[in-house]
Amino acid sequence: MRTRFAALAVCVGMGVVAPVALAQSDKVSPIITLDAALQRVSDVHPELRLFGPRRQALDAEHERAALKPTLQVNAELENALGSGEARGLHAAELSLSLAGVFERGGKLDARKTLAQARIDALAVERETRRLDLMAEVARRYLATVAAHARIAIAQRDIEQRQRVVNAAKRRLRAGAAPEAHVLTAEVTLAQARGDKVRAQQQERSARQYLAVLWGAREADFDIAPTDPLQVPDIADLETLQALLDDTPELSRFAFAQRIGEARLRLAASDARSDWDWQLGVRRLQGSQDMALIGSVSMTLGSAARAAPEQHLAEADLAALAIEREASELSLYATLVEAHGRQRTAAQDVRRLGEDVLPRLAKAEAAAERAYRAGALGYLEWAQLQSERVAAQRQQLEAALQAHAALIEIQRLTGQALLATPDASVEESTP
Repeated sequence: MRTRFAALAVCVGMGVVAPVALAQSDKVSPIITLDAALQRVSDVHPELRLFGPRRQALDAEHERAALKPTLQVNAELENALGSGEARGLHAAELSLSLAGVFERGGKLDARKTLAQARIDALAVERETRRLDLMAEVARRYLATVAAHARIAIAQRDIEQRQRVVNAAKRRLRAGAAPEAHVLTAEVTLAQARGDKVRAQQQERSARQYLAVLWGAREADFDIAPTDPLQVPDIADLETLQALLDDTPELSRFAFAQRIGEARLRLAASDARSDWDWQLGVRRLQGSQDMALIGSVSMTLGSAARAAPEQHLAEADLAALAIEREASELSLYATLVEAHGRQRTAAQDVRRLGEDVLPRLAKAEAAAERAYRAGALGYLEWAQLQSERVAAQRQQLEAALQAHAALIEIQRLTGQALLATPDASVEESTP
């Protein structure tokens, strides 16, 4: 399916970057894939682990909500240790009774339903937060990939500028070019080397920024060889829009509605007064007789006291429906914008790769031959080299925009960011 392929774009849609992008040092570092990074964050990130204790707390609330009203054992001694005829214990009356509450209106079921709805909503909340974190991992991983690609471009620029310096020195020795050409070429070479150093620092910072997500203090790893210029086609807007209905961002409203309905049911049950009952026996100490005692009481005015809570629950449900509508519109607007950015950026990548860069490469090669033959000036060759490097960087930035938009689409639609969700984490050493 095209939508499934879109979900793999950042993970496996990147081929191989030039080896120089990975050869940062002689130290052998473990290779980490995007799948492995996603799995690490999913396993150890505290915001996700926090849902474990929260689930335990909600389970405890569910157990408490399922409890029936407690029974009470009462002992009562009357007419003892008084004066006159009530002097002594012969006139005393001892009562033993069992008391409780008979709940009316389905309060027990309403409490259990509300507690269960909160448990169910927690799972959707966790999935929403997990998708946000997975999208953040993908963005930081993409930033590392981008830094590797910038290093590769800078290295190619250095090699091109070095050829210019060498050619300018040969022409200077032959008396066919002034020393200014050599000095200018060496300046542009130094600038290219500075670009590479800056890209290397960005790569180290990006790896460290990525490692922070799973709590690592040192970024002692390298990322898998990837090619950000491999931008896939994605599904049309109508297909992606259909996926919005199942996204956790909207699913949470369904569970929130269940919670609101449970609250309304609980408030409605409070409108029916409970019965307090008591049943026991009384011993008349003077006559040694036994008697059965009992009582039933009911609070008046429960419906009036429960009405405000019912109105509040009804108002919350009405507001929830409007909030869902607003969220759906916002999600769709974001999806349209991200879809447009991805399509536009993907077209730019293809146009630059198929039309602009091949022509610039041919023009730069022809300019080099002409310069070496003395038929072209230094500035023309250097200008073509600069334009070629600028086009390469423009293509890279367009590819990065396409991948960033794709990550946002995946987050919005709730599609898994793992390339192989059921596969175990794979790490290796080069």
